[in-house]
Amino acid sequence: MNFSSMTEVQEQAIPVILEHKDVVVRAKTGSGKTAAFLVPMFQLLEARGHPQAIVIVPTRELALQVSMVAGKLGHRTGLRSVVVYGGASINMQVQALRRGADIVVGTPGRILDLIERGALNLGRIRIFVLDEADLMLDMGFIEDIERIMALAPRDRQTLLFSATMPREIVDIARRHMKEGTVRLTVGAEEDLTVSTITHYFFLASGRMKFSALLAYIDKFKPIKCIIFTSTQRESEFVHRFLEARGLNAIVMHGGLSQARRESSLQAFKRNATYLISTNLVSRGLDIPDISDIINFDAPDDPRVYVHRVGRSARMGKDGRAFTLYNFEQKGLMQDTSMIANIKMNHINLDVNKFRDIQLPQVERRRDGFREERGGRYGGHGRGGFSGHGDSRGGGRFGGRGGGGFHREPREEHRRKGRFNYVGRVD
Repeated sequence: MNFSSMTEVQEQAIPVILEHKDVVVRAKTGSGKTAAFLVPMFQLLEARGHPQAIVIVPTRELALQVSMVAGKLGHRTGLRSVVVYGGASINMQVQALRRGADIVVGTPGRILDLIERGALNLGRIRIFVLDEADLMLDMGFIEDIERIMALAPRDRQTLLFSATMPREIVDIARRHMKEGTVRLTVGAEEDLTVSTITHYFFLASGRMKFSALLAYIDKFKPIKCIIFTSTQRESEFVHRFLEARGLNAIVMHGGLSQARRESSLQAFKRNATYLISTNLVSRGLDIPDISDIINFDAPDDPRVYVHRVGRSARMGKDGRAFTLYNFEQKGLMQDTSMIANIKMNHINLDVNKFRDIQLPQVERRRDGFREERGGRYGGHGRGGFSGHGDSRGGGRFGGRGGGGFHREPREEHRRKGRFNYVGRVD
């Protein structure tokens, strides 16, 4: 796999895990946490044909990624891993478990479904891993996690990995982990982002955001770039905008079918330059060679900013992060700079060069993602293009009439809980 040396989190965590100790690890995103728990897992286990280790992650995409790494690391070991998540056939996953699985990687909702069906038994679990624990807290999965942990043997080895360590995560560690748990903090407590990212910002709103987006692309010519938006509708709109200008762009969000989401991610990894998405891809995903992160919509939560920009500058590489703030968000920008311990650099962009741009028309689409006609940018259709999580109002920039957009995806996102991502579910 071309690993030639260990990252800091791997150097600290692997020896302790090999000593069969419970471990709580706080390490920033992009630091190599996945291999930190998978490498010793393959060292400690022998093929038995029944679940001996379980890795719980918050999203389908992260489950697939961890499973892929497990498949590569476990090559020729005889240990078999199975991935389970919502949005895919549960019957096929049941069959995969029946054929024998030593390691199960999955999302909380689907794991509970399989346990309730009797298809997954945790009675012989030796290693229990919680990855991206703080995101599972944000998404309301903590009750599910505690139910799953209660079904595993008490003498298991528990490994908890998280980029931040809220009080609730500390409480879980205290309740469910053994005495003598080792706590590892990789990097300074206040150092939440890697030092090789340069952070830029520009003040713009409305149509000017699109001019600024093109001006940034024209100035830096990203090699591979993720553009984050706050809503699914915004992702679709920005995607069509870039496509209309001949840029190689892919869209991905929770409103698309699982098959479409997977194909979009693979297309981006292969040859697309731009991936437009919601926070769906802000955590855990390891996509090589991301040169730029663009926050088309600035996140309201500084922690979300940290995880978004963490998709770039992975494994010691350089990266850029560019955020568009409106003029009322200067306080948010200052809060983000302080909490993430970063310096925001104002960037001069030639927006006049792209002042007379044309925005695409809003259309209907079919692919598991319904959108209403309407005027997010000034029309008077049946609803706004932005639909902030409810179905009451009209367009965010002047559309009127009833019909925003609300979709609550199935499986792992169906359980209501706390949502720190501005109340939006992806």
